[in-house]
Amino acid sequence: MSGHHGAASTATSVATGLHVALVGSPNCGKSTLFNALTGLRVKTGNYPGVTVARYEGIARVDGHDVVVEDLPGTYSLDPISPDEQVVHEVLDVDSGTLQTPDAVLMLLDATTLRRSLGLLAQVLARGLPTCVVLTFQDELARRGGGLDLARFERAVGVRVVAVTSGSRDDLGALKHTLTDVDSWSRPVFPPPSEGEAARGWVSSVLDSAAYRSPDVDARTERIDKVLLHPLWGSLIFLATMFAFFQIIFTVAAPLQDAVQHAFDQLGVLVTDHVGNQWVSSFLSQAIIGGVGGVLVFLPQIALLFLLISLLEGSGYLSRAAFLMDRLMARAGLEGRAFVALLSSMACAIPGIMATRSLPSAKDRLATMMGAPLMTCSARLPVYILLVGLLVPSSASIGPVGAQGTVMFLLYAGGAVSAMATAWFFKRITGKHGPVLPFYMEMPTYKLPRARSVLVTVWDSCKGFLSKVGRIILVVTIVMWALLNLPGRDAGELRSAGVNPADKTASSSYVLDHSLASHLGKAVEPVFAPLGFDWRINIGVLASLSARETFVSTLGQVAAADNPDHPRDALKAMKFQDGPHQGQRLFTAGTIAALLAFFMYALQCMSTIGMMRRETGGWKWPGIAFGYMFVLAWGAAFLAHAVVGWLV
Repeated sequence: MSGHHGAASTATSVATGLHVALVGSPNCGKSTLFNALTGLRVKTGNYPGVTVARYEGIARVDGHDVVVEDLPGTYSLDPISPDEQVVHEVLDVDSGTLQTPDAVLMLLDATTLRRSLGLLAQVLARGLPTCVVLTFQDELARRGGGLDLARFERAVGVRVVAVTSGSRDDLGALKHTLTDVDSWSRPVFPPPSEGEAARGWVSSVLDSAAYRSPDVDARTERIDKVLLHPLWGSLIFLATMFAFFQIIFTVAAPLQDAVQHAFDQLGVLVTDHVGNQWVSSFLSQAIIGGVGGVLVFLPQIALLFLLISLLEGSGYLSRAAFLMDRLMARAGLEGRAFVALLSSMACAIPGIMATRSLPSAKDRLATMMGAPLMTCSARLPVYILLVGLLVPSSASIGPVGAQGTVMFLLYAGGAVSAMATAWFFKRITGKHGPVLPFYMEMPTYKLPRARSVLVTVWDSCKGFLSKVGRIILVVTIVMWALLNLPGRDAGELRSAGVNPADKTASSSYVLDHSLASHLGKAVEPVFAPLGFDWRINIGVLASLSARETFVSTLGQVAAADNPDHPRDALKAMKFQDGPHQGQRLFTAGTIAALLAFFMYALQCMSTIGMMRRETGGWKWPGIAFGYMFVLAWGAAFLAHAVVGWLV
């Protein structure tokens, strides 16, 4: 998994001048070097004409900007997946389809040099100025291996720079190398890149450089005997994921309460000091109650990505993919499909994009149809809100918190559903085909680099805040207009028995007779069997733009009833009419139905758009939206009936 996520529109070069591409196999340290060179000055997008993600950043070298492009990780330039096809075309100076870089930084993992040199031979055959960046040389020495750097440089015929992660001196030396690309040495004849000749060249280079392969890392071997065990490894994986969600609730809860208290106090100030009713309503309901209601969950979002980054940086996620390969094989898929599904825990969009690493188009489609069922970060605010309404924070199941347990079950349910869906679509399409071999590098266990972790967390939080600022703010303003129009003057309020001086009563009356209420009541026949009223309905409809807007919409509705304490107003809501008039709205059955609905419904237009781009049409996105809505409605109906009967 990459240290950066997401995709925007087609990217162009972010600066003029030198354009350098980073090439290397997965887990060779390429993303770490990219982050170190560019920091936060990164632009994401897609390559022209294809949907593979593109990452470009700016490195400052002696006062000049150098464009650094992080190409997808690959083991070979003989492409069998869309990601590898992009690397092949970018480095092909004669293809003309994608922009060719001015130079290449070829990253080689010193601990796996025999395998990596085959890729180097293919890169050198392209004729581009190339500098080898040797990574993990410290790890090679620690494990008893060895390499004569000067002799290695002479053997490969190009400049070699050793870079140790976290070393400013090594990074400075590499930047200095970029100041004069024209002086880089080139081999007199490009090395053979195919067949026995290529293998002979690799052996001769290693012999000339006095290369000694590293011993198997004893610590990693001992740990892997447990973590990769079919039984104990699987149990530890489940325990790790269980602890994962316990931590999200217990650690982030105090921070969330502090942010919630700050917004509550801000709402009180607005209500007390803003005299204009429309301005006061907009600030307290749309901005504080709506957008603020989503920002409250930023601590959980940050902690989620922090934990994922730590697991990835330590090397554990590669083991998780290896363990899940056995399970994925039962669905006719492979471990790389699990990596794509795991990426969907951040967002379904990078998860769908990650299917490009799958060699089989059949596997890509099946995985794509299941990826939106993985519990993404957009569901997290909804789950936290609903689980908080369903389960008291003090409740526990033995020694563990009940809220974290429910959250774990929701995530586990999403994962099982995603894999079952992939299996189903693999079968109904009649595209069985052989399961292709799955190759994944198992890095040694190590402490994650603080900078890489922080960059990943910052990038994820920035994406969340950007979503709040763009999509959620716009939808929230639209919903505020629907919730407050048509306006009512003092005479209309008095004739309805409402005191215009009572802001809360006036807001409630306007809300109950708003355009939004008519819209929510229009779809009641669809959602009434699930225990939803018109207020929940408009939240569900608003969430079609982005799931988080369900929280912001309910926040606005609650703020209209009690702008000072909207969460209390949410808990106290009752049915206003119909057979359940006067009864509590958010019963255990209704909350369970909402959780089930949001577990399965495809409520993200961005995901649908990405699926259309990946499949080349609207057929499969339409099928995905349809089957997931039916699945969501059926699961919500069942949850409402069963929980309502039990409680």
